[in-house]
Amino acid sequence: MQASHWHHWLVAAAAALGLSGTAAAGAGVAVGQPAPDFRLQDQQGTWHTLADHRGQWVVLYFYPKDQTPGCTTEACSFRDNIFAFEALGAAVLGVSLDDVASHDEFAKKYSLPFPLLADTDGAVTNRYGVMGGFGPLKLAKRQSFLIAPDGTIARHYESVDPGKHSAEVLADLKALGAKKSP
Repeated sequence: MQASHWHHWLVAAAAALGLSGTAAAGAGVAVGQPAPDFRLQDQQGTWHTLADHRGQWVVLYFYPKDQTPGCTTEACSFRDNIFAFEALGAAVLGVSLDDVASHDEFAKKYSLPFPLLADTDGAVTNRYGVMGGFGPLKLAKRQSFLIAPDGTIARHYESVDPGKHSAEVLADLKALGAKKSP
């Protein structure tokens, strides 16, 4: 099922079940503001915080669900460009509401070389203002944040094309003068 078909199916399913629109999201953050810190486990159970990455660029990308077409396309695009991100000193971190075991299966299946963070209670997704879903079904919206080495939001990508997003973020990193620290 194509990403757009997945979305249409989900909307149709929600409508058929009598569920309404998108869930209320948290206030979120704006460009120039400090990025909210977090403490989440990755697919291997290792804990990560944003503070761990202070002094480097961070691509924090939120996605709806492991193993779905659009999310797989986006993750594999970041995977395929990982050396370019590393050359610019940028860390890539994926976040969804899926648990550690789901992330582990997803990362292994597609050889994803970066952390997928499990925000199972949705606290971080809410803090960044990207919680979505239909009725009781909660999902992270497909949005990303480019966080500068000083910990502020440099870019917020509210409209993401899964197949082109990685290249878009790389271009922005280069335009912002990102380079690996000596």
